[in-house]
Amino acid sequence: MGFAENRKTYWRGRYKIAPGKYGTVADRNGDAIRFRTKREAKQAADAEEAKVRMGSWKDPSAGQVTFGEYASRWYAVQDLAASTMQNYRRHLEEHLLPEFEHHPLASIQRDDVAAWEKKEKALYAVSSVKTWRATLHLVLEDAVDEGLISSNPAAKRRGRGKRAGRSSTRGPEKVITDPLGVLLTAERASLLSGRDDEFIAVVSKGYTGMRWGEIVGLEAEFMRPAAVRVEWQLYELDSGDFVRCPPKDDSYRTVDAPPFLVRLWRRHIALTAPTPCPCHGKSYLFRGQGVSTTGETGAKVIDVARRASVSTGTVSNVLNRPSVVAPATSARVREAIAALGFTRGGGTVEQAWHWRRNGFATWLFTPAVSGWYPKKSPQEARPVPVLAEPWPGVPTRGRGAHARADACWLPIAKGLTPHGLRHTHKTRMEGFRTPPKLMDERLGHIDGSVQARYSHITREMREELMANLTAEWEASLDARLAMCLTSPVAVLDGLLRERARARG
Repeated sequence: MGFAENRKTYWRGRYKIAPGKYGTVADRNGDAIRFRTKREAKQAADAEEAKVRMGSWKDPSAGQVTFGEYASRWYAVQDLAASTMQNYRRHLEEHLLPEFEHHPLASIQRDDVAAWEKKEKALYAVSSVKTWRATLHLVLEDAVDEGLISSNPAAKRRGRGKRAGRSSTRGPEKVITDPLGVLLTAERASLLSGRDDEFIAVVSKGYTGMRWGEIVGLEAEFMRPAAVRVEWQLYELDSGDFVRCPPKDDSYRTVDAPPFLVRLWRRHIALTAPTPCPCHGKSYLFRGQGVSTTGETGAKVIDVARRASVSTGTVSNVLNRPSVVAPATSARVREAIAALGFTRGGGTVEQAWHWRRNGFATWLFTPAVSGWYPKKSPQEARPVPVLAEPWPGVPTRGRGAHARADACWLPIAKGLTPHGLRHTHKTRMEGFRTPPKLMDERLGHIDGSVQARYSHITREMREELMANLTAEWEASLDARLAMCLTSPVAVLDGLLRERARARG
């Protein structure tokens, strides 16, 4: 039983924790509680000793470990996918530690979490803040399990908080497109990159629903006569390295492909002859757009401009029109060129081994669907300048591009993202009345319901879906032919000519 200990001016409660070890009744901050009477101290000590016997006692002093100390230890013992570890590290370092690092775990209250969340929502998207709070909840929940704190201050209680106006913080609805939108987006992305890879990749994503990492990590050896096998994906880390890892949620699967898509893949492999990359020693179906779109290798024009304290336009003039540059400035630029070892690539582009997620979305996909280059310091958002001929317009580049342009592209599906093509594919299958079991298989989803367990996929289901996808593809080619009989994109131009001959 517990007992009261006289401390002359107050009483404190003492209780047995283990043989030969006693604890003192303390508050949540670990400070001993000073009782006015012997009776109060004895009752509190008995209550704590009862908790020890029941196994629910927690050492109050454990809560004095700071959030930063515990979070570092917590992160070190996690053994998760590289992408998940990267996300947890970013959440902790950029959003949680700046606020809670020096706070003892026991001192973090619900009000503190609510105040932090309100402050973050004023600066970032609501969906992002929800993700960061989920990480905070996870860390503190593990602290509860370890007995460091008695409750989780980041836990949200049901039925509390603002009930009206919830829709004001919901995210925008995902933008989708139709088969013609997929075709036109693929054509524009290819025009922006100057090669066929982007056309085939966008069409592949629109007609298979594969995830971005699965498209980037699509290996040539997994091509099948009428399908593609999803065995791996490539995930890009913040360091720029690509990790070859299993598909999300271990969604290994064989994705049926329409005949037209299989032909596109085979033709692409025959033309590009994929070779093993130095990162993983695997031959991938697609390669990145290129290390440089201007032909330089090693040091870039911007590096020369910074060293010489001039603009990139001045460097371009020294290289192309030296007579318009003052001799002293020209000498300074040439000295910087020699010092940095800058060389010109003769207009060729060295292909990268893999697409960068941000580079593909920012400079290829977004301009293709919206008709605008995004805002990128120091430049504001601006329309994609194009020449009127050949249709649908070839982007102009370099200095004075807008002055030389005849027009700009209209939006196809403003707000559409690469992941939106996955939503598009699911929506098209819904329109075909495709069985849910087959849709889940293609998208790599898992349905644990009893209905899913008792339903199965038949050959007729697969054939019907392939027939529907082929019909939509042919309809999109017909609609594109009605706009113009040819295309500056070589692979699409060949498809249009084949379709025109087939129609007589």
